Amino acid sequence: MASTRLPGKVMADLAGKTLLERVVERARLATSLDLVSVATSNHSSDDPLASHCVARGIPCFRGSHDDVLDRYHRAAREIGAEVIVRLTADCPLLDPAVIDRVIETFRSGDFDYVSNTLQPTYPDGLDTEVFGFPALERAWKEAIFLSEREHVTPYIWNQPTLFRLGSVRQEEDLSMLRWTVDEPQDLEFVRRIYADLGPGRFHMADILAVLRAAPGLAEVNRGFVRNEGYRKSLREDGAVMKGERP
Repeated sequence: MASTRLPGKVMADLAGKTLLERVVERARLATSLDLVSVATSNHSSDDPLASHCVARGIPCFRGSHDDVLDRYHRAAREIGAEVIVRLTADCPLLDPAVIDRVIETFRSGDFDYVSNTLQPTYPDGLDTEVFGFPALERAWKEAIFLSEREHVTPYIWNQPTLFRLGSVRQEEDLSMLRWTVDEPQDLEFVRRIYADLGPGRFHMADILAVLRAAPGLAEVNRGFVRNEGYRKSLREDGAVMKGERP
């Protein structure tokens, strides 16, 4: 709820429900998931969000406001999760088929971590990370930088000598497309997609078809930097993009 660029964005209306509800709905369409839970903070600003989850029967864990890695670790431990799928709550265009593909890649190989973000080819907003609890626990014990604690997984994917990493890519590079919600223009974009496709089951190909029919729509939120929040954390903790450690 305390987003600096778009405060309260997860409770914003999106086709008659909150943005958070739409994210949970779309995550639940992924056939590989056993449970979808919201992991939010114990800060008072997130009280309305937690109450919203309870009222709608959405499992909700509350933990540290700033140490999101600790929050994830405690949530996973409480649930008893052996494998964690990290999805961000500001991505209401998540594709359940993409989620399933990343999970299947994790299951099919000898990996500690698999994502479609290491070498991004999917639109920003379809990000899916999958990792085992042992990798999460090691990160929780050893991560020291602000960027590693706030963004959960950098300690893992910045150290390929410690963890077995897998990358999911597609042939066509669509990483320049922005389908996440960080700015008011992003919210306008996803509202227009929902207005066109409705709130039911739709996939990446359906959104691309909308953009082909209305090419000006992609201009609504063009120009913002991908992963700006992570870059901001790197500037604050003095790390570099390659994750060099003292």
